Order: sequence, then C-alpha cells, then structure tokens
Amino acid sequence: MLDLIWGFIVLISVIWVIYDVLTQNNKLSTVMKVVWIAVALIFGILGAIAYYFLGREK
Repeated sequence: MLDLIWGFIVLISVIWVIYDVLTQNNKLSTVMKVVWIAVALIFGILGAIAYYFLGREK
C-alpha cells in the first residue's frame, strides 16, 4: 500500500513538472524544456524538487 501511495506522489510530481515546463515557464529554451522533462522522468520526485528550486521562473 505504501508503494502505491509513493508511486502516486511521484506520478503527480512528474506530471506537474511537465505541465509547468510546457505551459508556465515560457522563458526556457526548447532544449532546456526537454532537459527538465527528462530529469523529472528519470529522477522522479528529486527531479521535481530540483526543478522547483532551480528551473522555475520566479
């Protein structure tokens, strides 16, 4: 059961990064958008945390 909850949290965080990169963060180049999406897909919640602190426009 805990694995299911953790998997859901990771899925939501990856979806959030993809949504934010594609719709909200217009200052990023296309290459950086692809990089951030790949980081989120590969590293899951750690990638989402990194994007939140390093990649989002303030």
